[in-house]
Amino acid sequence: METGEGLPSGWPAPSGQGLLGLQSPDPRLLRDLRAFQWFRKSKAKPNGKKPAAAEEKKVYLEPEYAKSRITDFGFKELVVLPREIDLNEWLASNTTTFFHHVNLQYSTISEFCTGEACQTMAVCNTQYYWYDERGKKVKCTAPQYVDFVMSSVQKLVTDEDVFPTKYGREFPSSFEALVRKICRYLFHVLAHIYSAHFKETLALELHGHLNTLYVHFILFAREFNLLDPKETAVMDDLTEALCGGGGGDGPGGAAGAQNHVKER
Repeated sequence: METGEGLPSGWPAPSGQGLLGLQSPDPRLLRDLRAFQWFRKSKAKPNGKKPAAAEEKKVYLEPEYAKSRITDFGFKELVVLPREIDLNEWLASNTTTFFHHVNLQYSTISEFCTGEACQTMAVCNTQYYWYDERGKKVKCTAPQYVDFVMSSVQKLVTDEDVFPTKYGREFPSSFEALVRKICRYLFHVLAHIYSAHFKETLALELHGHLNTLYVHFILFAREFNLLDPKETAVMDDLTEALCGGGGGDGPGGAAGAQNHVKER
């Protein structure tokens, strides 16, 4: 399958320690992780691709790892639009925060996401392509794709005409469509981390952070109808394991999101 392409309470600012108190990993973990990475490459096919059997095993679905969180906070309540808060302001605040946290989470395994190890931007059986400004499809490695994503999203969230921060400035009429585009790209990055780099994340003992970020992100996207169920179907098994209702029709899912859209 091919396809193209103010902070909420309870989450820290993207500066300082980083993602939900994320600290620099123990040097011994990094040493062991590099040894694991070498061993994994030695078992790969000559062209650098993983053997089919390794691709089929989804370690992130194993109960002992899927249940790992860094907080038991109820994210379904956290993502709801607060009373007297403008919808676009809420979308802008959370979208910017998710961008910073996904970027931080990816940075923890970026050393292992190389052009050799990840020759395409793949998630399970789905391969993503980037489209340049002229609409030309660009086949690229996973690190190149992620760099395109982070650069383009950074440009959007810092553009005063798109994400206004000054009093009196209005959001563009296309704002919600742009937020959906950003969320789609961020989902691709999160899905790739799970699909290709969960073992590294596990070795760094950061799977609880990753699961917590994924749950918060997916529930927020459900609440405001920001992700097409067809887009997220590739990770429905994970979404079901972590959030329940993999198709997005559970509590706070598509129906609630449609209500928000109609109200605007």
